[in-house]
Amino acid sequence: MSEGKQFNHEQLRGARFHGCGLAQTEFDDVDLGESKFTDVNLQGANFSDVNLKGAKLSDVNLSDVSIDNANISGLTIFGWNITDLIKEAQQRKASN
Repeated sequence: MSEGKQFNHEQLRGARFHGCGLAQTEFDDVDLGESKFTDVNLQGANFSDVNLKGAKLSDVNLSDVSIDNANISGLTIFGWNITDLIKEAQQRKASN
């Protein structure tokens, strides 16, 4: 049992976590580039100052997700460019 353990400036590149309970864990100034997340529960997680450029999300539950202050250039969902859809909606709203 390693509950409450702290890792500072550790190099864990290539580590594998399987069946681990990491709820309420804090990641600060951590490089998770090219990491793979499968069957992961992030319900209620908080992401701030996160770079997801080039990330691929599939079979995800995004219900009740809130996104604020985000660069969404090039963001597509189900093949739809979200930036274009938002611009169109804002134009329709402004013309009413």
